[in-house]
Amino acid sequence: MLSSCYKQLEQRFARLGRLRDAQGILHWDRSVMMPAGGAEGRAEQLATLDVVCHELITDAAVGELLDAAGGEALADWERANVREMRRVWIHASAVDAALVEAMSRACSACEMAWREARPKADYALVLPFLEEVLRLTIETGKSKAALFGTSAYDALLDAYEPGARAADIDPVFDDYAGFLPDFLERVLARQARAPAILAPRGPFPVERQRELGLRLMQILGFDFHHGRLDVSLHPFTGGATGDQRITTRYGEADFSSSLMGTIHETGHALYEQHLPQAWRHQPVGGARGMVVHESQSLLLEMQAARSREFLSFAAPLMREVFGVGEGDAAWQPENLFHLYTRVSRSLIRTEADEVSYPAHVILRYRLERALIAGDLALRDLPGAWNEAMKALLGVVPPDDRLGCLQDIHWYDGAFGYFPTYTLGAMAAAQLFD
Repeated sequence: MLSSCYKQLEQRFARLGRLRDAQGILHWDRSVMMPAGGAEGRAEQLATLDVVCHELITDAAVGELLDAAGGEALADWERANVREMRRVWIHASAVDAALVEAMSRACSACEMAWREARPKADYALVLPFLEEVLRLTIETGKSKAALFGTSAYDALLDAYEPGARAADIDPVFDDYAGFLPDFLERVLARQARAPAILAPRGPFPVERQRELGLRLMQILGFDFHHGRLDVSLHPFTGGATGDQRITTRYGEADFSSSLMGTIHETGHALYEQHLPQAWRHQPVGGARGMVVHESQSLLLEMQAARSREFLSFAAPLMREVFGVGEGDAAWQPENLFHLYTRVSRSLIRTEADEVSYPAHVILRYRLERALIAGDLALRDLPGAWNEAMKALLGVVPPDDRLGCLQDIHWYDGAFGYFPTYTLGAMAAAQLFD
């Protein structure tokens, strides 16, 4: 006897989830362990899996099963699952397999070029690869827009935050952008009148930094039986269901950047590790969207880990790991609190404080919207980036490594992701409060 239409959908989406898990491990390996010579073969593997996943979900039977399942007697979670299945199906059905494959190949090539270009501060090296990614992204956005009845950018945004629209984000970000520059000046002026903050003296050996990160991850509840910590050019959380892989990056002159990056990614991983087990590999059992996801990472990094309470707890552990005497004034909790809540005209988003962080996100949001709309050419991106940094933060990057090459997102095809960072930070502040 045939199973119900709903059960047939569950089986199909479970298979899709396992294929996506395989992709997650391949992506992680590419960023952490893969030798450079494996790039071409890995691009082929990922493109093939993307097409297989696309064919699985766009099969003509899926739409019929979704319609039929809506008439079956379902529990609340099952009805919600059908709703989320339909959303995945609509996104997939809007583009054809050839575009999916081309996009996958272009993103793989562009990411590998970015890995070479970023350390060299050589935007020209990655530009032709990024042009192809943007061309295919715009084509994808337009294809989805026709089905969603939205702009191309809104259709891309919806893939990262269901139901989000630029018309809702713009008033919030415009208000923020109008407030931030003057507020930043006032904060900096107040800081200048305060007692000097002492910076712990390095160098800080990488192995000691790793030990500190691992110990704090364990304290925060990370399950090492189902995850691990590694190093990559850009920190991220990836892996597969039940196997959360997080990465950070180290610099011996400053341990706080890697530590906060590790704590940030731990927040992402904890969210994934605590999703409902009963709904593994089903759309309803996945992350609600990237606003919630970013709220969980920023809840730990920006709210908890920079609090007096956390630093009072962590300071003795930091001194122990780095072999520092108990009386060293730079390592006292109150000094560390002022150090980790200090505001500056930061160049790097991932190292920014809570005052300057939204400016980084608003800058990227506005630039990517202009790129998708065709109002900004990629060859003009570095200049536009620097102008926006000057206007919002009062500082200009000395090179593109510290400017438009610093984030992986666009070079990996993730247009529409950036606004979820600041929306997530707002959610984190409210949840912590």
